[in-house]
Amino acid sequence: MSLLPAIHAAGQSGKLLASTVKNLEAWLAAPLPSWAADSIKELVDAGDWEELNNRFYQDLAFGTGGMRGRTIGHKTTAAELGQPGPQGTPAHAAIGSNILNDFTLVRATIGLFRHVKSHLATLGDPNPPKLVIAHDVRHFSRHFCELAASAWNRLGGVACIFEGPRSTPQLSFSVRWLKAHCGVVITASHNPSHDNGFKAYFDDGAQVVAPHDTGIVSQVKAVPLAEIGDYLNVDIAGVITLGKSADDAYFAAAEQAVIDGDMLRKAGLKVSFTNIHGVGGIMSVPLLKAAGCEVVEEPVQAVMDPRFPSVKSPNPENAEALALAVKQAEAQGLDVVMATDPDCDRMGVAVRGPDGKMHLLTGNQIGALLAEYRISKYKELGWIPKAGGPGVALVKTFVTTALQDAIGHGHGVKVINTLTGFKWIAAKIRGYEEQLKSALLAKQGVALDYDNTPFASRAKLLQEHSTFYAFGCEESYGYLPNDSVRDKDGNAACLMFAEVCAWVKTRGLTVPAFLDEVFLKYGFYLEGVVNIYYEGASGAAKIKRILETYRSEPPKSFGDIAVTKFDDFGVQDIRDADGELIPKQDLYFVTLANGYTFAARGSGTEPKMKFYVFAKAPVASAAELPAVKASVQAELDRVRALIEADAKRRAEG
Repeated sequence: MSLLPAIHAAGQSGKLLASTVKNLEAWLAAPLPSWAADSIKELVDAGDWEELNNRFYQDLAFGTGGMRGRTIGHKTTAAELGQPGPQGTPAHAAIGSNILNDFTLVRATIGLFRHVKSHLATLGDPNPPKLVIAHDVRHFSRHFCELAASAWNRLGGVACIFEGPRSTPQLSFSVRWLKAHCGVVITASHNPSHDNGFKAYFDDGAQVVAPHDTGIVSQVKAVPLAEIGDYLNVDIAGVITLGKSADDAYFAAAEQAVIDGDMLRKAGLKVSFTNIHGVGGIMSVPLLKAAGCEVVEEPVQAVMDPRFPSVKSPNPENAEALALAVKQAEAQGLDVVMATDPDCDRMGVAVRGPDGKMHLLTGNQIGALLAEYRISKYKELGWIPKAGGPGVALVKTFVTTALQDAIGHGHGVKVINTLTGFKWIAAKIRGYEEQLKSALLAKQGVALDYDNTPFASRAKLLQEHSTFYAFGCEESYGYLPNDSVRDKDGNAACLMFAEVCAWVKTRGLTVPAFLDEVFLKYGFYLEGVVNIYYEGASGAAKIKRILETYRSEPPKSFGDIAVTKFDDFGVQDIRDADGELIPKQDLYFVTLANGYTFAARGSGTEPKMKFYVFAKAPVASAAELPAVKASVQAELDRVRALIEADAKRRAEG
């Protein structure tokens, strides 16, 4: 029986959006498996128009880095649920054009394949497109991995997958190690358990940027629904499964995150580790143990589970996600808590303070400590000049604390600010690599084998002919020690922070005391974030209104605090410290009369509006530091409340 009369009636009465009706018509006209058609019928018969709007009001956006969204609907139909798996995974991912499911994933795979094949043709490369796929532990992650690999092979490419779940940074490394043309990670990072994602990487092991980003998007949009059905049956008989050698190669690369291995081994650091039900334990734990740390895994969260049952959110920036490991550290007298998110590209920590209790650090604080330690250590070991120099760079995002700008400039090194997203940091690394290769070829006639050049030699050559990437990070708990991997690396971050903790321990200090030393050296910096969540079709419209009105009606004041400067990254020409033009983006920077600043942008991974607030104040002495901290915190809280109130007013129109 046709569902279209009921759908059209719901559209005419305003219960279904016009775009929902159009997409439902297209999907019902395509050949669908019986369970998918039954699922739509179930929702129509129940008159669940809100669920249908959320699922079909748009096509799931394949953005410049891939796509991410619900794979399980707000409501799961009986046809989708079927016989659930042992960890609650439904038999089928939810049906919908705005859902990450078999259909949208195959479409993305076909589009990526066609772009890569076209790119190889322009290079005169006759080889079949080679893809590496990794996945985390989320609902349908293994299925999506095998489905994408199967479709890739069927299209005429070569697909490689791992034996089981692996981290995002391992995928980044493996693309380069295997000399693949592209890579994919099936993950939604730290999003809620109902989400999953498809994150695309190019041949440098970094997430795609121009011109490949828009090229892939165009190809994905061009894939018709009618073509998808030919690729829905999984066949991995011809897919290459990577073995121990792939793990060993990444392990060796990640180990290079340690600068002073002897000091770390002698410190006897005791670590409480949690992977928050994700993949972190696969590499982070053996890496820490090999470096000489005593590691105690938090047993409840060591279990890989797509439901993330012990936390509200599997995000290491949330105190609640680290609570079990903190409790373990307190009970066993451990030095530090380290937590990685489900795909292990992010890391959060709690450290023991002078009061003997565990204290959480923010991503900005972790990054600042790593930057100060690593640049200082590079100078001590003679890797970079004592005075710094323009051939050394600290790379960060604009929305990461300005304390790192102060640290970099204090050490005499170049500080590069990029747009939000680690792909922009990776793009700078690629630029430095290509500049070095071109310089050596032009000056010496040498074609450099970059990846097989020892790291120390590479660092020297980069400083002579290009720029040496000394460290990079973003405020959202992402850190990268060197250029062997081209995305943030939770495994390497554990090693880097362990080294900082060991160094602090050998000095008889605590990590918070070291952070205070940094504040006394550069000034007190404090950051805050305002997250405003708006889900579904109506929520997307609210986020759009906030972004549009910031451009059409820039804020003049927040309460009694005047706006003294307004930068619109979507309109103005803004350049980084290398003189390179920053790509246009809906990002706004606002400077306030009290010296504070904030950035406003829509999240690229979650249905929310984000505001990053930055505060700072000079500190004359250790004695006045507590008072400065309290004063700045109070003013920051006031500013955050004013920003949030203004945003909610803009959202309602």
